Amino acid sequence: MQVSPLCLGAMMFGAWGEPDHDTSIKIIHRALDAGINFIDTADVYSQGESETIVGKALANGRRDEVILATKFHGQMGVAPGQTGGGDPNKRGNSRRWIIQEVENSLRRLNTDWIDLYQVHRPDRDTAIDETLSALTDLQRQGKIRAFGSSTFPAHEVVEAQWTARDRGLSPFVTEQPPYSILVRAIEADLLPVTQRYDMGVLPWSPLAGGWLTGRYRKGQQIPASRRAERMPARYDLSDPDNQRKLEAADALAVVAENAGMSLVHMAVAFVLQHPAVTAPIIGPRTMEQLESQLGAVDVTLTTDVLDEIDKIVPPGVTLARADRGYVPPALQDPFLRRRRTS
Repeated sequence: MQVSPLCLGAMMFGAWGEPDHDTSIKIIHRALDAGINFIDTADVYSQGESETIVGKALANGRRDEVILATKFHGQMGVAPGQTGGGDPNKRGNSRRWIIQEVENSLRRLNTDWIDLYQVHRPDRDTAIDETLSALTDLQRQGKIRAFGSSTFPAHEVVEAQWTARDRGLSPFVTEQPPYSILVRAIEADLLPVTQRYDMGVLPWSPLAGGWLTGRYRKGQQIPASRRAERMPARYDLSDPDNQRKLEAADALAVVAENAGMSLVHMAVAFVLQHPAVTAPIIGPRTMEQLESQLGAVDVTLTTDVLDEIDKIVPPGVTLARADRGYVPPALQDPFLRRRRTS
């Protein structure tokens, strides 16, 4: 499957971003008309509403021209805005849930097949061979064409590749990690691993959740956003990590200005220019946001610009822990890294 240099992310279509379906569909059609043939969504985005919108947009003969990707793993069946709770069997990476949820996604997307079905996050409660086996069965049934992972650490990508080889199963063919100028940790391990196994790489959030749009500048009021409302820890300026991000975003804006380009173009082009990357995922909420990002495919960053970027955020460095995407369980539960004492 051949994909365009940019992938249209649909997370912001629906209650999480743009609630008007007609407006979202116009944005999707504009992206297709601009040459994007790759759309990525997920079941959990607005609890299925994003998939429904994408399905509407691809009706009337546009489905065949698109490489369509979606994901499973997150908690489904909860009310909008609800945190925690929910049926524990309506989430995760088990065979039971995969077989059930793929049918739900096919129905919402109004399609007979999914081109790329992705595991949205690792699941410590499910063995990887169970997940790969279920996905391989769906591939052989023709319900999915290929499958991949999202936000997996490098060692779990390797484990999945070895498990597929040893069990005679199909492997992950893509990985979808967080990657931007402010979030560069994957350069140290994950990207070399994906190159070793010839995997496609579809980075999410190349604009670092809005920090690299040019709107975050020192001495200016921090803009309000729905993303900040959902993930306040990533935008709270009382956190030293976010202060470092503000300093870096301001300095990067100066680099872009001196190079005669927008910070948006520089940020997306930076991700696209890495030799391991297949297609960055752009996630516009408005037509204006989409238009501001489309031109990045025509931008090539010079060595001088890349060197200036490296001075601000060194290779392999992620400025904020909350932006890593995946935090190993051992760093979340102290009892997994400390010997119990009486």
